Amino acid sequence: MKNMTRKVGVLSLIMVAIGTTAVFASGQQGGAQGSDRYAIVFKSTGNPFGERLMSGYESGIKEQGFTAILRAPDLPTAEAQIQMVEQLIAQRVAGICIVGNDFDALQPVLTKAKNQGIKVVSADSSVNPASRLLHVNQADSEKIGQTLVEAAYDLTGGSGEIAILSATSQASNQNLWIDYMKKELAKPQYSGLNLVKVAYGDDLRDKSVSETEGLLLSYPNLKCIIAPTTVGIAAAGKVISDKGLQGKVAITGLGLPSEMGEYIENGACPYMYLWNPIDLGYLASYAVSALVSGKISGKTGEGFTAARLGTYTVIQAPDGGTEILLGPPFKFDKANINDWKNVY
Repeated sequence: MKNMTRKVGVLSLIMVAIGTTAVFASGQQGGAQGSDRYAIVFKSTGNPFGERLMSGYESGIKEQGFTAILRAPDLPTAEAQIQMVEQLIAQRVAGICIVGNDFDALQPVLTKAKNQGIKVVSADSSVNPASRLLHVNQADSEKIGQTLVEAAYDLTGGSGEIAILSATSQASNQNLWIDYMKKELAKPQYSGLNLVKVAYGDDLRDKSVSETEGLLLSYPNLKCIIAPTTVGIAAAGKVISDKGLQGKVAITGLGLPSEMGEYIENGACPYMYLWNPIDLGYLASYAVSALVSGKISGKTGEGFTAARLGTYTVIQAPDGGTEILLGPPFKFDKANINDWKNVY
C-alpha cells in the first residue's frame, strides 16, 4: 500500500512537471500550445512529387530550428487525411500544411484545427478558403491552363482530338487547371482542337496506365494527351513508349524531370512543364512559420521572406481566399532535360 501511495505521488509530480513545461513552452514559442512541431499531410504515399515536396518542407522547418512531422495516407482520400489531421490536433502541433485530396470535405477538421490555435495552410492542391489561412501555389493557375493548351496546339499542328489525364476528380488544383484549359480551348484560335475526354487516374500509376490505354482504344485518332499530374504523365509516357506510338500520339503536361527524361529523349513527350517541388515545400514551411510567429495573418498585401527563395507577397486567390505564388512553370525538353533529370 505504501508502494502504491509512493507511485501515485511520483506520478502526480510528473504530471505537474509536464503541465508546467507545457505552460512554459506556450509562453516561449507562441504557437499552438507552444509547440515547435510543424506537420505536412500530402495526398498519398508513393508519389515522387509528394516525396520531394515533403522533403523541401522538412528542410525548411529544420532550418528554422523546428521539428517536422511528415504524413501521407496510403490512398488519396479525404477520409484518410481527416484522420491524420485529427491525430495532429491531438499532438498539439503549431502548424499544418495540407495538400488536399478534396476541396470541401476537409473543412470541418481543418476548422477545428484553426479554432485550437493551429495555423493551417494548403499547398499544391488547395482546400476551401474557410479551411485555411493561406494557400501556397506553384504558379498562376490560369497561366498553367493556357500554357498546356498552347503546347497541345503546337504538338498537334493546331487540329485534332486531345484528351486530359488528370489525378482525382476532387483535386482542386487539377480541376482549376482543367477549367482554365477549357476556357482557353473555347477561344477561336483553338477551334481545330477537340477535347474528347477528361480521364482520372487518381494519381495511381496502374490506374493511370489503364486510363491511358483506354483513351487510345476509345479514340484511335487521338493526337495529344495533356497530363497535369506527375504520376499521370509518367504513366502515359510508358504506354506510348511501350506501344511505339511516338510521333503519332504526343504527351505534354506537368512531370518530374527524373521520371520523364527517358520519354522526352525517345520522343513520347516532346516537352513538358513543372516547377521545383522541393522549393514548393520549402516555401510552405516558411509560410506556415510566418503565420505562427505573427509576421503575417494571411491577408492580401502582407509579405515575408522565405530564406534562400527571397520575399513573397500574399495576393488574392481565384477561389476567394489568399495565396502566394512560387513562380512560373518551367519548360523541359531535349535541350535541357539532361541538366535536370538528376536534380529532381
